[in-house]
Amino acid sequence: MSQLENIKGIGPKTLPLLNRLNIYTLEDMVHFYPYRFDVIERSNLRDANEGDKVIVDGIVQKEPLVYFFSKKMNKMTFQIDTGERLLNATIFNRAFFKSNLHVGTKVTIMGKYDKRHGSIVASEIRLGLLPPIPVIEPIYHTTNGISSNQLHKWILSSLDYLEEVNSYVPAYLQERYKLLDKKSSILEVHNPRNKSSLNQALNYLKYEELFLFMMKMNCLKKYRNQEIGIARDIKKEEIDEFISELPFSLTEDQIKCISAIREDMNHSFVMKRLVQGDVGSGKTIVAVAALYMNYKSGYQGAFMAPTEILALQHYQNLLKLYKNTSIKVELLTGKMKVKERNEILKKLATKEIDMLVGTHSLFSEDVVYESLGLVITDEQHRFGVAQRAKLKEKGKMADVLYLSATPIPRTYAITLYGDMDVSSIHQKPMGRKEVITELYKEKDIKLVLEKVEKEIRNHHQIYVIAAQIEESEDDNLENVTKLKEKFERALGKICKVGMLHGKMKALEKDQMMESFQKNDIQILISTTVIEVGIDVLNATMIVIFDSYRFGLSQLHQLRGRVGRGDSQSYCILISDREVERLHVMTQTSDGFKISEEDFRLRGSGDLFGTRQSGDMNFGLADLKRDYSILLRAKEDSMEVLNSEEYQSGKYFPLQEMIEKSIDLD
Repeated sequence: MSQLENIKGIGPKTLPLLNRLNIYTLEDMVHFYPYRFDVIERSNLRDANEGDKVIVDGIVQKEPLVYFFSKKMNKMTFQIDTGERLLNATIFNRAFFKSNLHVGTKVTIMGKYDKRHGSIVASEIRLGLLPPIPVIEPIYHTTNGISSNQLHKWILSSLDYLEEVNSYVPAYLQERYKLLDKKSSILEVHNPRNKSSLNQALNYLKYEELFLFMMKMNCLKKYRNQEIGIARDIKKEEIDEFISELPFSLTEDQIKCISAIREDMNHSFVMKRLVQGDVGSGKTIVAVAALYMNYKSGYQGAFMAPTEILALQHYQNLLKLYKNTSIKVELLTGKMKVKERNEILKKLATKEIDMLVGTHSLFSEDVVYESLGLVITDEQHRFGVAQRAKLKEKGKMADVLYLSATPIPRTYAITLYGDMDVSSIHQKPMGRKEVITELYKEKDIKLVLEKVEKEIRNHHQIYVIAAQIEESEDDNLENVTKLKEKFERALGKICKVGMLHGKMKALEKDQMMESFQKNDIQILISTTVIEVGIDVLNATMIVIFDSYRFGLSQLHQLRGRVGRGDSQSYCILISDREVERLHVMTQTSDGFKISEEDFRLRGSGDLFGTRQSGDMNFGLADLKRDYSILLRAKEDSMEVLNSEEYQSGKYFPLQEMIEKSIDLD
C-alpha cells in the first residue's frame, strides 16, 4: 500500500489521478507547490472602477430567481445587503446552488463589478462572511477528478504524517541569508499566515531549488574538467587554409567560434560547447570546421540532426564543402534497406567512413565507431539528455558540440548551461537580406492574399502557419484544415496547396516537405512542425495566423524559414490581440534582442519551451523573476562544492542527492 493511502480521502481511485500530477509519495505531495496565491479580502467598492474584480460579503435579501436558456445554460440572480448598500448579483450555470441561498443566508461573492448598475457578475459564491483579516489561499494545478481544495487538505495531512523533510542548504548559508528552515517554509507555503511570512518561506524554497540546480551544473562542469579527453595538436595554419578555400567568407563571430573549438580540442579535457545563433547565422559552417579539425586529428565524427530531411541537407552540405578533400562522409537513416545499412556499419567499424550524418539512428546499438572523437547535435534542445548521452558513449571521451538556433540572452545562457562553454554568433553572413516583417489585423486578410498572390506569380513559395491542427472550442482560431480550404479557394487556380502537421506519420511529413522543396507545392499550410526545417531557398514569405498565441522567440524561429536565398523575403503576422508585443518583431531581426524581450515579457517557461529533464522543472522559482537569487546560488554552490566539508562528506544528504541526480557513473 502507498503511504498516500494513509491520508483520509485518498484511495485506489484517487491514486492514479495523483500520479498524473507526478505525486507518488508523501514527499512528492508536500513538494507539490501552489502555482499562485489568491488574497481574499473585502473590496472597497467606493474605490472600485467599472469592470474591476471585487470580493464582497453580505446577507441575502431576496430568494434567488433562476432563468433557464437551455439544458446547459442558466442564470441565477439575487440581492445581498453588504451593510453599506444593496447589490444585485448574477451568476451563470450555478442553478444547483439555489438550495443553499435563502433570505438571511450569509455569503461571500467574487466577480466583476458593474458600477453603473450597482451589481456584480459573480464567478464564485461561498457561504459565510469574510474573516476580519485577509486570507491568503494557495491555488494548485489540478487534473480532472481532483480540486485545488482537495489537494490542499491532503497536502496539510501529508505534512502531519511526514516526520522529516530533507534540507539541502548548508546551515551556514541559511544563517548567512537569515532563511527560514525548510519544514516551516513548506508549511507556510501551503498554509500562509500573512504576506510577510509567505515571502520568507518562498525565499527559502526558491533559493534551495536554484542552489540545487547550480550545484548540479557546477558539479557536472567540475567533473567534466576532470575527464581525460583526446589530446590533439591542431595547427592554426591547417584550419586557416581550410577556411580560405571555402566558397564564401566567414564572419568574425564564426571565426571566433572556430578558434574557441580548436583551443578546446587541443586541451586534455572533454569539450562540451554550445554554439547558439539565429537561423541563418552560419552555425553549420562552424560544425563543418570542427569536423574537419577532428578528421585531421585522426578521429571519426558524428553529426546528429532532429529530422531525416534535415540530416539529408547536412549530408549534402558536407559533400559540397569537402569535395576538394579525401574525407569520406555517409548518411545513415531509418529508411535505408538492410543491405545498404549493413554496408555502412561495416565501413564505419573499420574506419572507411570519416563522418556519419543521421538522426537518432546514430546511437542505435548496432552502430559501432572505430574511433569516435567528436559528436555534434543540431538543435540540441530537440534531443533528450539520454539520447545525447548514448551517442557520446559511442566514443571514449569524445568531444561534444551542440548547435542551437534558439538564442537566449548570454547572461542567462552562461548560468543555465553551467556545465557547458557557450559561444554566440550574432553576425549574419554577408549579402543576407533582412526579412521584412509586417503586422496585419484579421480584417486585412484581402491585402495579405494579394501579397501572397504576388509572390506566387513571381514563382516563389509560401509557408502559412496555423496555431492548431483541428477545430477547437475556440472557433475564432484558424486551423490547418480550414486554412487549406481557404487558400485553395482563393489561389488554387494558380498554385498547389499542401498541408503539414504533427499528427501525420513521419514518412508523410517527409514526403510533404520533399514536395515543397522540389516546388511541386507552392503554398504549404503547416503548424509549427516546420519551426526546425530545411532550407527552401525559393520560399520568400511566411504568413502566421493568430500570431498572438506564439512567443516572440518562436515567431522568430518561424521567420527564419524564409530569407535563406537571394530574393527579398517577408514575414506576415496576423493578429487582433497583443499588437504592442508583436510590434517587437517588426522592429528587430536580432534573435538575442527578441529572446531578451520574450524573457522579460513571458518568463523562462515560455522561452525554453518543453523542458526535457527535471533540472529545469522548478516548482516555485522563475528564472527571469528570480535571476538575482540564481546568481547568488551559483556562487554559493561553487563555494560548497570546493569546500573541505563537502569533500569529506559532511553534507551527506546534499552530496548523495546531487551525485544520484547527475549520475556520475
